[in-house]
Amino acid sequence: MIIFRYDKTFEGLLTVVFDAYVRKTFPEMLLNLHEVEPLFAEEIHVVITDEKNAGRVWKALEKKISRSACNMITHVWLSEIEKVDLLIFRFICKVFKHEESIETNFADPDVLEMQQIAKKVSFEKHRLIQFVRFQKAADNIFFAPVAPVFNSLPLAIHHFIDRFADQKWVIYDTKRKYGYYYDLKKAVEMTLDTEDSFPYGQLDENLMAEDEKLFQELWKSYFKALTIKERINLKLHRQHMPRRYWKYITEKR
Repeated sequence: MIIFRYDKTFEGLLTVVFDAYVRKTFPEMLLNLHEVEPLFAEEIHVVITDEKNAGRVWKALEKKISRSACNMITHVWLSEIEKVDLLIFRFICKVFKHEESIETNFADPDVLEMQQIAKKVSFEKHRLIQFVRFQKAADNIFFAPVAPVFNSLPLAIHHFIDRFADQKWVIYDTKRKYGYYYDLKKAVEMTLDTEDSFPYGQLDENLMAEDEKLFQELWKSYFKALTIKERINLKLHRQHMPRRYWKYITEKR
């Protein structure tokens, strides 16, 4: 068994592809730098991430497959599913092996699985766009905590830049401990030292703007007034609005 170790970054994975073709040895297992390898490993190679080599692999991919297929690769990577990096590696090798594009060859199990995972990640991105709810802080920055199943925030961030270009905001992924801060010019990735300021998906009242508290109460009253109790269908409701988003949505608290 041939094993490659790398830093589990996307650039690192592309460097894995580069090293595999240079060495003419193709790994059957991909591990991080600290994982314990199986007992009967035939060869172990440590990959040093190289942005230049990773860029060469990506440019070669862009020449071989369509933009949507390249997007599919990044979507699958952001799924964070166990051993998905090996799936991507096999897919990329097949792309380079065949003269014709394989991106629609769904008879190939790797291509089919790539498509299926990418669709799930894309669907989660749209769910994120639908259910993000901003809360106005006392410093006039709008804050929204989220916790998507897949790491779909980077895919959705351009929507929020376009949609809310006239206000400062932070969208923070509580599951992965990072987010984006938009300062009216650009969105930059950021992390918080503590998450005590938004327990249970809501800003602490001491940090919340006064008009935000009033708005939330009005919003809850509006939804309560619209509700027809006799027509409540929780099963259908959960299909359209998954329960995992409820704690972040004002009208559901």
